[in-house]
Amino acid sequence: WTWGKSIVDQCDIIEKHTQSGLELVEKYVKFVKERTEVEQNYAKQLRNLSKKYNLKRSSKDEPECRLSSYQSFLDILNETNDYAGQRELIAENMMMNICIDLTKYLQELKQERKTYLMEAKKAQQSLESTFKQLDNSKKRFEREWREAERAAQYAEKTDQDINATKADVEKAKQQAHMRAHVAEECKNDYAAQLQKYNKEQSQFYFNDMPLIFNKLQDLDERRVRKLAQGYILFSDTEKHVMPIIGKCLEGITKAGTNVNEKNDSMVVIEQNKSGFERPGDVEFEDYSQGINRTSSDSSLGTPKGPMDLLGKNRNKNFWLFSKKSKLSPSTLPPFSTPPAPSPANGPSSPKFGRDPLSYCLKEINKTVKPRISSFRTLRRSVSPQRRSIMVLIHTSCSLLKRLQQKLEEICKELQKEVDQSEALGKMKDVYEKNPQMGDPASLASQISQTSQNIERLRGELNKCCLLYRKPVLCFLPSPDGAQSDESTPDSSQAIYAEFDDDFEDDELTAPIGKCTAMYNFPGASEGTIAMQEGEVLAVIEEDKGDGWTRVRRNNGDEGYIPSSYVSISLNK
Repeated sequence: WTWGKSIVDQCDIIEKHTQSGLELVEKYVKFVKERTEVEQNYAKQLRNLSKKYNLKRSSKDEPECRLSSYQSFLDILNETNDYAGQRELIAENMMMNICIDLTKYLQELKQERKTYLMEAKKAQQSLESTFKQLDNSKKRFEREWREAERAAQYAEKTDQDINATKADVEKAKQQAHMRAHVAEECKNDYAAQLQKYNKEQSQFYFNDMPLIFNKLQDLDERRVRKLAQGYILFSDTEKHVMPIIGKCLEGITKAGTNVNEKNDSMVVIEQNKSGFERPGDVEFEDYSQGINRTSSDSSLGTPKGPMDLLGKNRNKNFWLFSKKSKLSPSTLPPFSTPPAPSPANGPSSPKFGRDPLSYCLKEINKTVKPRISSFRTLRRSVSPQRRSIMVLIHTSCSLLKRLQQKLEEICKELQKEVDQSEALGKMKDVYEKNPQMGDPASLASQISQTSQNIERLRGELNKCCLLYRKPVLCFLPSPDGAQSDESTPDSSQAIYAEFDDDFEDDELTAPIGKCTAMYNFPGASEGTIAMQEGEVLAVIEEDKGDGWTRVRRNNGDEGYIPSSYVSISLNK
């Protein structure tokens, strides 16, 4: 069935139908454009969301970033950003393959339809013109035939009239003969016009218009076929990126499975352990029996009774949760007379309850973070030999800290290469499943280069880890002045040569006030300083609630003294 045979008389209907079909194509193109805008806005919002919750560069060095839950969250943000990129790709492909292509094809259909309609209109005008000529010749024939009949009747009437002359009769006959001849010519012309019109009408309805309508039918069918392809592309465009979107969703799932709560707990321990040892019990001291007061390892002065404990620190948290972890708080009771001097094994140092060198060695083995404040105190309160040892300890800790920084830089670069390798792997999988999107062999060089970079960085990481685990303090001299056997230089010293070994002494802390000694204090324990009654000292650090104040002499010696032994005046 064709339009030329079945609906050849419905020219207006065919014109209206083809126009409606073109409008449907325009409407679909507009729909796809708005869909691309939705995809682009969605992708933009996803990128902004990922950027909003992604950690800044300054925050990536925070301790929490080493937790698996934080790393998995960052992976989810990265996968969300990649997912947004695929939504942008969908919008771009829809615009190129559907909107632009259909718009161009639509213009061609409009021009072709216009040509066919012009041909149909021209054929119809030609038929109408022929019909008009036929009608005119018919009317002329009808008019002339009536005139010829009247002339013939007049000539017959004149011939029968006895009063008419012979000349009148001849004139009437000639007039009737002429009218009959004209009528005959009009009849022949009418017959010719009628034959011409019938021929053109047959050509119009059986050849011209069916041919034009068949062309319009073919145009409309091609329009429908192209529109159906656009419908299919609307789905295929999203199907082509579904493998990559699936990879992104698998990455998010993998990020969730990579969370390890036990490992996070171990990371928190490693980051925050300080080598703290629980203090011993406070011994009972009976003042009523006159027994010499002794101090436990956890106290710097005489023990306190319940009221003393609730007195000064009543509104403070227990010392374990304070900002500075000193040993157990202690407050010396005010006496009207100077208290008895502490025994030889009297109060321990506020900073160390054992030999300071062994304590620092143990702290370095436990944690990378050096206790610089403790070293500063020891430099100013111990002998010159131990002061030099403390300088070496401080230098070693500085080397460890810089080595740790280098390890972190290598780990960051290694993580970057691993992420790139995973991304290339995903892209290669997609290319293998969808060859039309790209050649998997084109990624071989990048994958090879990334693998080499990963192997190189892993080698550097292993080397630095070995150096990091090697005891840096093996280069320290032994207490008798001789170096240990492990101080023999080896190839690892080349790594330490990369760091700056200069050690600059910290500037002296500015005094915050002055104090005057009201009693003598022997300062026999480590970290304390002796003073005489009436001596004026500079206050470096006021009492933090533990009963001790840090002071300095004019010669630079620093140490701790009982706060109740002095009269303090702070600077305004």
